[in-house]
Amino acid sequence: MAHSVCLFDIDGTLLDTGGAGLAAMQAALQSEFGVRLEEGRIPTAGRTDRAIVLDMMACFGIPESDETLSRFTAAYLQHLRMTLHQRRGLVLPGVPELLRRLHEHPHVHVGLLTGNFREGARLKLEHYGLYHYFQFGGFGDRARDRNDVAREALVEVHRHLDGKVSLERIWVVGDTPADVECGRAIGARVIAVGTGIVPNSQVQAAGPDFFFKSFADPTDVLRLVLPDGMDGNY
Repeated sequence: MAHSVCLFDIDGTLLDTGGAGLAAMQAALQSEFGVRLEEGRIPTAGRTDRAIVLDMMACFGIPESDETLSRFTAAYLQHLRMTLHQRRGLVLPGVPELLRRLHEHPHVHVGLLTGNFREGARLKLEHYGLYHYFQFGGFGDRARDRNDVAREALVEVHRHLDGKVSLERIWVVGDTPADVECGRAIGARVIAVGTGIVPNSQVQAAGPDFFFKSFADPTDVLRLVLPDGMDGNY
């Protein structure tokens, strides 16, 4: 039987953290550099954490260096542990069942394709009890461009499966036009979901292969991505 791979975005696709990530970034700016960024000044949807952080620092003339990035990242992760508990977030509808069904299938491999820092992704997913579903992924630690993160994730897919998967069986799942674009950049198929902050019309206009308003009923998604459709006993 053919193998399938699903690469998931996190924020707006799997989780709504109630703004915990951005709150932690703002707190890190304040604690490390003594500056405060007004909300909405830097776009965040679909971008990598590295790109967001570098734009934040540029707003205040903070020099871009390994030292400043390390300081910021360490502070951000420390604050994120607190903001995840302080903010009222949730796992988005249908996500637990979708991930469980994918995880249970012996020929489906579930990974991440996210702009989050690797450790930030772990903290978010562990907080909401989802981290154990994911085996590998691409993250936003080094790349400013989500397409580069997708290429990183594709390398991890082939390493994990020893090259035993075709591009037509790799699915990128996300909630922004950037998710659609990065899926296209690696030749994957794309499922978009309308549970993020980007208007549904903009997400659909980006041209995903399939669009769902939510995953509240994951049946149709499972029918698409499971190698045996819904005919298996998984």
